[in-house]
Amino acid sequence: MYGSPMSQTTDKSTRVMPSATPTEAELAAWATLPRDEQLRRYQEALSHPDCSVPTDDSMSDVLAAARQRVAARANG
Repeated sequence: MYGSPMSQTTDKSTRVMPSATPTEAELAAWATLPRDEQLRRYQEALSHPDCSVPTDDSMSDVLAAARQRVAARANG
């Protein structure tokens, strides 16, 4: 999730963004968003500067790194 500025009308509790490693709370919050808001947030996340940085990592590498992050988060 990215720490981008929030709209004045957006409630903090619903400021969930797309994530490769969402928590159960984030999944539940995402599910409550209308489809157009989910799409807007995907577009916002994909327009982040990190999304335009070339990498030699494969999709498998990215998935493995995401799984490591989830495991680390679960182990506190």
